[in-house]
Amino acid sequence: MTSPDATEAARSGAAARLGAELEAALVRELLRTWHEINACFFKGALRPPVLRLGDGEGLLGRWDRSVRSIELCRRVVIESSWTAVVEVLRHEMAHQYAHEVLGAIDETAHGPAFRTVCERLGIDPAAGGMPAAASEPDPARARVLKRVAGLLALAESPNRHEAETAASVAQRLMLKHNIELCRTASVQRYGFRQLGEPKGRVQESEHLLAAVLAEHFFVEAIWVPGYRPCDAKRGSVLEISGTPENLEMASYAHAFLSHTAERLWREHRRAQGLRSNRDRRGFLAGVMEGFRDRLAAEKRRSQEQGLVWLGDAELRRFHRRRHPHIRHVQLWGHGSSDARTHGRAAGRRIVLHPGVGAAAGRPAALPAHVHALPARRG
Repeated sequence: MTSPDATEAARSGAAARLGAELEAALVRELLRTWHEINACFFKGALRPPVLRLGDGEGLLGRWDRSVRSIELCRRVVIESSWTAVVEVLRHEMAHQYAHEVLGAIDETAHGPAFRTVCERLGIDPAAGGMPAAASEPDPARARVLKRVAGLLALAESPNRHEAETAASVAQRLMLKHNIELCRTASVQRYGFRQLGEPKGRVQESEHLLAAVLAEHFFVEAIWVPGYRPCDAKRGSVLEISGTPENLEMASYAHAFLSHTAERLWREHRRAQGLRSNRDRRGFLAGVMEGFRDRLAAEKRRSQEQGLVWLGDAELRRFHRRRHPHIRHVQLWGHGSSDARTHGRAAGRRIVLHPGVGAAAGRPAALPAHVHALPARRG
């Protein structure tokens, strides 16, 4: 098993190992992304700057109007999620727009003109640190996550009825929490997060999992373009938006369900004596459909008790500002099959719980700031 120090050393050396050819491809991709952002958000009002990578510590990005350049930190671009990289680029383009289009040259860097642009276009205006993807729940909301963590720990019970009850109560607690937030007049903090790495082909099961998160975990989900700098590959990657606590729970659910679906497929393959993975995609899609059915039934029970989720209008507006040109694509299944039927039955039996350890390279049970929960007694 690789030690944490070794992992960190490998990451810190990523920039040094990126050869000239890959770095040139990376700059070309950043420029292509710049043009897309300019067309989509700034209506083509900006002129292309010089794009370059730098090694300054503590620097995410910088717009230098004296030489018309945007510099991004090489290490951040290579090691961060592509979603975060694009957000940093948008931030610097907002500076460029404030200076070159609005003529705000007498204001401070993060003055009124810049902040107005960021508010209108859903760009994070923060001057330091990573963008909103890294935000965490405040202490009061973190306590909700701790209560949910405790319930999910009970969902590990070998008694299936107790496990299902604990998982249902945890889901209902998050529902009540979100309904109450929408009833209050307080301003919500929203962020975003990339789940997984960009890939060339998104499987049906992954689309279904994204739908599960959007329907039952109080986040908006969208597939966006992504890029892997270390092998110069483009693809699609899942981005979710929501409050910090909902991002945490949705991220955990995504990791848990992805891992559990693969484990269920391996068990099914052994039980059926299958020698190939020909039916894997259909089985995984069935698993996601089955779990979706389970959550839909739980949702109906909550509605019967008067807990009706009408959605978060402010989150939808935040999501629309980030992605003003959303296209909805119809997802067509691949029909019925024995593998899909078996997967659906297995998915209906899934109970969400923190029984997935991080030690073997698997997803962590709960986010880092929730890990400090005392161990379950008894």
